[in-house]
Amino acid sequence: MLWSQKNTDSDRVASSGTAADPSSAYELKLVQVLFRHGARTPLKSIPNVMEVQWVPTLLEPPAHTHINHVVTDLRGGPRPSAPVEDSYRRNTLTGGTFPGQLTTVGMQQLYELGERLRRKYVEEVPFLSSTFSPAEVYVRSTNITRTIESARCLIAGLFQQKQKEIVHIFTTEAQSEILYPNYHGCKLLKILSSHRWAESSTLPDIAADLQSIHDALGIAAHQHVDFILIRDDMVAREAHGLPYPPVLDTWRDKVEQRAVEMIHYIYEPSKRENLQLCVGPLLHTMLTNLDEKVQGTSSEPNRKLFLYSAHDTTLIPCLMALGIFDMKWPPYAADITLELHQHRQTNEAFVKLSYAGQDHLIPGCSGVYCPLQEFKEALSAYSLTSELYQSVCNNTEGLTKP
Repeated sequence: MLWSQKNTDSDRVASSGTAADPSSAYELKLVQVLFRHGARTPLKSIPNVMEVQWVPTLLEPPAHTHINHVVTDLRGGPRPSAPVEDSYRRNTLTGGTFPGQLTTVGMQQLYELGERLRRKYVEEVPFLSSTFSPAEVYVRSTNITRTIESARCLIAGLFQQKQKEIVHIFTTEAQSEILYPNYHGCKLLKILSSHRWAESSTLPDIAADLQSIHDALGIAAHQHVDFILIRDDMVAREAHGLPYPPVLDTWRDKVEQRAVEMIHYIYEPSKRENLQLCVGPLLHTMLTNLDEKVQGTSSEPNRKLFLYSAHDTTLIPCLMALGIFDMKWPPYAADITLELHQHRQTNEAFVKLSYAGQDHLIPGCSGVYCPLQEFKEALSAYSLTSELYQSVCNNTEGLTKP
C-alpha cells in the first residue's frame, strides 16, 4: 500500500521535533547503514621514513567478533575473484603483514559500531530482533577482506554473536562494484579521475606545501608521495599507537587539510557528472530500497536493515552528493545511516539521515525528518540507474585516454 504523500503545516512543525515528540509521531520502517571499514594497515608506507613494524599480532581477531558467516556473490554463489585484494598481497609491509588489512583495533571499532546500532534499534526502540535473521538483515560488502571482516564484526556487535542462521555477506566482481567509485568498470570515470588525480598535487598551494614536507622528511621527488598517502600512513600509525617522525607532528593539521583539498578536487562536487559516476548507482539502490518499502513491493517484505560495508572513497562522494561534506576525512568506522519513518497520523513517509551518529538537515529538505519526495528530489541529480550509468560510462568520445 502506497503511503500518503500529503503534507500539512502541523506535520512540518512535528517533523522539526519542536511541537511533537518524534519518537511517538513516527514509526521506524527501514534502516540502511553505509559504513567505512575499521582501522587497518597502511596502503603504502611513506618511503624511508621511520619504518614501523606492522606485525601479524596486530591482526588477531578478538573472540567476541567471531560469527558463523559465508562470503558469496550477489546470487549466493561462490565469492568472486578479488583483484584489488590480490594486488595488496603482492606487497609486504615491514613486519610481515600486507597493506590494507583490518587490524584488531579496526575489528573492535566495527564491533562497537554494531553495539551502538544495537542500543538504538534493539534496546531503545524494539525494531530489530535481538538475534540475527537473514529475512530481516541484508549484508553487502566490497569484495575486499577488510570490508568483509568489518561487516562480520559489526554483525557480531549488533547481535552479540546470536544468530538463527549463517550470515551471508554478499559481494560482487570488481567490474560491477557500486560500493566505491569504480575506475575498472567505468571508462569515463577512469579518464576523468586520472587527470584530476595527476593535477591535484600540482595545485599551487598544495604543490608548495608538498615540496616543503618532502624536504623536511627527505623524500625524493621521483617517489611520488602525495598528501593522501602521507595522511593514510600517519592515521594508520596513530590508530595503533605506532610512532611517526617528530617533524610530522607540526605538519599534522596541514597534512589533513591538504589531503582533503586533494580529494575534493579529484571528486569535483561542483560537476554533477563526477558524483553521478562515483556513487550514482549506489544512491539509486538505496532510494529503490526506500521506495520498495513504502510501496510494499520488496521481494523481502520482512527486511528491516541493509548494511553496506565500504570505504572512505565511498562515503566522501556520498556526503558531497548529500550536500553535507564537512571538509573532514571520514574516520575509520564512520557511518551514514538512512532511516525511513512513517508518520503515525498522516501515514506520510519521511527520511532521517545521520552521519557518524549526528542527525543532518539535507539541503533541499524542509526538516531533519525529510518528506520522502523531497529527499528523492534532493538526490535526483546524482542517482543513476545501472542502465544510465553504463550508458554514461561508455560515452568517452573526444576524451584522451589516461
